[in-house]
Amino acid sequence: MTTTRGLGWRAGYLLAAFALFMADQVTKAWAVRALRFGRDVTIIPRILDLTYAENTGIAFGQLQGGSDFTRWLLVGLACAAVVAVLIYFFRNRRTDDRVLGACALLLAGITGNLVDRIRLGRVVDFILLHAGDYHWPTFNLADAAICTGAFLLALDLFLEGRRARQKTVSQQSA
Repeated sequence: MTTTRGLGWRAGYLLAAFALFMADQVTKAWAVRALRFGRDVTIIPRILDLTYAENTGIAFGQLQGGSDFTRWLLVGLACAAVVAVLIYFFRNRRTDDRVLGACALLLAGITGNLVDRIRLGRVVDFILLHAGDYHWPTFNLADAAICTGAFLLALDLFLEGRRARQKTVSQQSA
């Protein structure tokens, strides 16, 4: 693959990441205006609700109620994660959808929550999934993007490791 095509492909994924980042910010702004004062919306009864929540901690409500130090520590970690994903995104020779898509999802999600944490001191969550009485922690589009991107990268590591082991076995038997 030519370098120009590789850069063009990456630019397309960065554009998609920006679009997802904007969708995350728009939906969070909507949630603040529409759901903030207990005006929950049931989409699918006993499965999907939209309800306003604020998360000052990390994933799944861990480290709640932290100080300003905790807030800025999380900002620093998120900035480091963005830099690490960008380095991986541009240095990786592969241009397949699984790797570039995973990086785009991670960039959009990390940046979406990072902007909230810098601007508001907390992350706005509003999607609540549940199965009967079991409730998954409230989340947002950025969280969904981060989880999906991390899953795709883990899947890629698994599949590439398996492919490498199969290649080694076939070379040894030849």
